[in-house]
Amino acid sequence: MPTLAGVARKEGRRWLDPSTWHLRTRLVLVAMALLVAICGAIGLFSYASMDSFLTQQLDKQLTEASRRSSEFGRPPLGNPNNRPDPLDAKGQGIGTLIARMNDGNVSKAGFLANDATKASLSPEDDQVLLALRHDGTPVDRTLSTGSYRLVAVEAPYGDVIVTGLPLDEKQNTLSSLVWTMVIVSMGGLVLIGLAGTVLIRRTMKPLEQLSEVATQVSQLPLDAGEVALAVRVPPSNAHPGTEVGSVGHALNLMLDNVSKALEARQQSETKVRQFVADASHELRTPLTAIRGYTELMRMTEDFTPDGKKSLARVQSQSERMTTLVEDLLLLARLDEGQPLKISDVDLTQLVVETVSDEKVMAPDRVWQLELPDEPVVVRGDATQLHQVLANLLSNARKHTDPGTTVVTGVMRSADGSAVVTVTDNGAGIPPEFVDRVFARFARADAARTSPAGSASGSAAAGAAAAEGTSGLGLSIVQSIMEAHGGTVEVTSRPGRTEFALRLPCEPLAA
Repeated sequence: MPTLAGVARKEGRRWLDPSTWHLRTRLVLVAMALLVAICGAIGLFSYASMDSFLTQQLDKQLTEASRRSSEFGRPPLGNPNNRPDPLDAKGQGIGTLIARMNDGNVSKAGFLANDATKASLSPEDDQVLLALRHDGTPVDRTLSTGSYRLVAVEAPYGDVIVTGLPLDEKQNTLSSLVWTMVIVSMGGLVLIGLAGTVLIRRTMKPLEQLSEVATQVSQLPLDAGEVALAVRVPPSNAHPGTEVGSVGHALNLMLDNVSKALEARQQSETKVRQFVADASHELRTPLTAIRGYTELMRMTEDFTPDGKKSLARVQSQSERMTTLVEDLLLLARLDEGQPLKISDVDLTQLVVETVSDEKVMAPDRVWQLELPDEPVVVRGDATQLHQVLANLLSNARKHTDPGTTVVTGVMRSADGSAVVTVTDNGAGIPPEFVDRVFARFARADAARTSPAGSASGSAAAGAAAAEGTSGLGLSIVQSIMEAHGGTVEVTSRPGRTEFALRLPCEPLAA
């Protein structure tokens, strides 16, 4: 079943999706792409229209020049061999090209240079002119002197007159048009881009506020403890009348629902903790009485062997229940955040004493120490830190086979924090159980024993069952370490399981 924290973080990730963050950029890019396409289409249309207009004008001028050339080049009556040069006709502009062809040869060809003098054409140009069709259709050709618009017509007196006008002026006009369109379009795109960015940023600002709210909620620790979920979307962005306002309103409704659920969860947790604390406290008195009367009966009454065995069983179970009650009371105190009894604690000495106690209880394990040359002193509650070490060593003893090596080490890390490790070479913790090994009442009695069927494995499992494990030992370890501002981590694989305690170098406030 998903937790409230998981649901809130999932919602936060949905709001923090990169597509949301980059939406404004994409909108600007799409708008710019559309503007570029529109400007390009307008430019192409303008270029084609201008080219058609200039071509029509040039063709009219070419038609007039061709008519003048043909009329001026007519031979005089009675003297057919004395044909005048069409270039001498009045009204011919600079750059005009005229050629006379008869019998498949170019008899005369030239153009008016910039200084109004006649200039001849090259033999290659003559070949281009000879290849023209004589139907009066204007065509574009490139000659040695440049690009020309040419037209070839048959004169009434049998000659073919080729007339041409240069294309430089037309091409220069089109080039100016292109540059004008480019400059104007670029300027317009820049202005429209800036205006669009400002407009889109203003439009997207409410979404940014929604995203900021979702981010704050996703970073809140909602899994435990009292949570003040006071973050909300501003009323200006939570009106259902708009798209963004509808989203903001829905987000506020979701946050209200989550806040009520968190309050209900906190009240339930408080009641459960109070009940556990009260019940554990009330159980201490009858358990103490049971243990006292059991001890009195053993000292004053005579029992049969079966009676003695049953009485010993009652005493051992009462002691086990007393230990469970004390663990529950300790967890309740830790949950309430009761202050620690802070003092200087020599971890090196504490490890030596705790390992010595376990060595007496389990001489069939190999207990080793890895200690530094200098004492490692931290600020903390000596009683609770002793219980942390005792729980870890007891955990290694209860869930491993005889002959297992348990190594306890103390060291200073590079950042100055103190590190205590408890490592054994037992069977290891199942991977599916590692993530919940610190959960309360989490038990895996066969997790640290040998495979079923082996004599040693059965013996270890039986010993663990005989001592009775409540599943609270490691949760107490984690709670005490958190109260000290430290951490506990576990890594496990077959043949090596290590619990690492890390206490901060900064002293705790007393």
